[in-house]
Amino acid sequence: MTELAARPRRPYRVGYAPGAYDLFHIGHLNILRHARSQCDYLVAGVVSDEMAELAKGRRPMIPLVERLEIVRSVKYVDAAFVETVPDKVETWKQVRFDVIFKGDDWRGTAKGDKLERDFAAVGVDVVYFPYTVHTSSTQLRRALDALAAPPAEQPLTAERR
Repeated sequence: MTELAARPRRPYRVGYAPGAYDLFHIGHLNILRHARSQCDYLVAGVVSDEMAELAKGRRPMIPLVERLEIVRSVKYVDAAFVETVPDKVETWKQVRFDVIFKGDDWRGTAKGDKLERDFAAVGVDVVYFPYTVHTSSTQLRRALDALAAPPAEQPLTAERR
């Protein structure tokens, strides 16, 4: 039996894992690792700075060119694609994936329900993976903002008067 024949068949041929991938952390790595285990070829969609600002109300801390290079360098990723439109079905028309992977923080939300409806119409599955609650780019950004903030004004005490 050859090594190829011994390898278990993955359920999808081409998978797509979109994200901003700002302040790359273990949650991002977990999504990409789990996604790659479900497909033969994984495309990571890296959201442009403009699209991230539109979706999240702020630009990523790490510029697109750097986020793209980081994601491309992850061993689970076969290709990286810059997402420049908000409609994931439009992205699908360009990339042609069989499954899209999202964190399960989308499951049961209006955004997640729309994603499932839109992709059901074109025969693409939506697969959710556990969201890494203890680490997120939002938490990392808050910590960095707190470190960069000027110290709060101290009230005058008897010793300082």
